[in-house]
Amino acid sequence: MLFDRLASRWTLGWLLAAFGVPLLLAAVLLLDRALTPARPAAGPAVTSQAPDPATPTPSEPEPEPVPAAAPAPAGLPVVDYDPAPTGFPADPRPGDTTPLATGASPTRNVAAYDAPGGKPLAFLAPTISGVPLTMPIADRRSGWTAVLLPSANRRLAWLPPGSGWTTVPLPDQLVVERRPHRLTWFRAGRAVRSWPVSLGLPGQETPLGRTFILGRTPPPEAVYGGVDIFALGAVPDDPDAVPTGLKGAHIGLHSWHNDDTLGRNVTNGCIRLTRAAQRQLLDQLVPGTSLVVVDRLRTPPPTA
Repeated sequence: MLFDRLASRWTLGWLLAAFGVPLLLAAVLLLDRALTPARPAAGPAVTSQAPDPATPTPSEPEPEPVPAAAPAPAGLPVVDYDPAPTGFPADPRPGDTTPLATGASPTRNVAAYDAPGGKPLAFLAPTISGVPLTMPIADRRSGWTAVLLPSANRRLAWLPPGSGWTTVPLPDQLVVERRPHRLTWFRAGRAVRSWPVSLGLPGQETPLGRTFILGRTPPPEAVYGGVDIFALGAVPDDPDAVPTGLKGAHIGLHSWHNDDTLGRNVTNGCIRLTRAAQRQLLDQLVPGTSLVVVDRLRTPPPTA
């Protein structure tokens, strides 16, 4: 069943958190000037000169070679709900709020590399804990594709060219601002709604950077207001800082049984919003939708 394993691990952790601490695009300027010379008043006729055969003709640049993918050993680990293997490169633009409008969904186990033509470190499977996996595409280079790595914070995985995964459109994006305690839903780059949120308490702050919606699961306890929970690809920045029952859990996006703590830092890193807002997002968003946590947007979005 959907998130059976996920929900079972969250049940104990979120039960412990029931009293105020839940976990979780250069414009090119074309100078179109009419370079028509003025007609000369007098003078000898000018005859065009044939090009010198010795002058080389400019040619198109050769395409950049695609780095070959090293064979992936069969014994590589498979990325799952537990923390992802180490060695993957850091996201070079973790706070970039440019929408990631396309996702990659594995159709079989696909090797994930640390760079184009680099070293294979793990496999990405079609599902994680029984839930279909879609990862936002963050970069493309030399025929390779970089995706946001699940079960890790601010890390990329590089997929080689070829088969093994398909692309899906991701029209939406969520941006969370830690200082004003605000979540904004964007569609096709335009703000749709904003809501106040509760975020992680000191020492267990909601992780900064780009992540994504991994999937959804039913609420394990009544304190979540009877509304399904979105599990994110992010995990706590300091796993040792969270309560024992939350070890190995992911950051979540969810509602609460009341709205008394909105606008405050009271969770174990989760993003908490109203039940009505959560229901709307559950109805509209698909797995793989990117979510970016920043301190503050330069241009504040409109409020709801």
